[in-house]
Amino acid sequence: MSSFLAPITTDDLLSEAEKENLYSKLIEQINKDFNFANEAIDFPQSTTPYELKVQLHEKIYRLIQYKYAELLNLLYIIDVPEDNVKQLDGSDTVELSEPDRFPGFKTRMDEGLV
Repeated sequence: MSSFLAPITTDDLLSEAEKENLYSKLIEQINKDFNFANEAIDFPQSTTPYELKVQLHEKIYRLIQYKYAELLNLLYIIDVPEDNVKQLDGSDTVELSEPDRFPGFKTRMDEGLV
């Protein structure tokens, strides 16, 4: 029995999700988490991995810029450790909004792959 190794990057995660036929569950979970945080988002099942990554990046960027409290609520919902949030460098908001910058966010996405 091989042990599961979590993907390191968002691209790796999306590739693994597609290989394991879990991509649709990943989209469902992302929609669920954002909506639970009162941040309306509805990625259709037809969303490609590239589109998903770009749209998530844009959404996170807007949350950082205009709705930081809502972003913190979302990070709490998806179990990003508070220490990870405190370690984020806010000097470059475009870089900061990359999904790979939020280890807990990626970990939450990994849950569908276990």
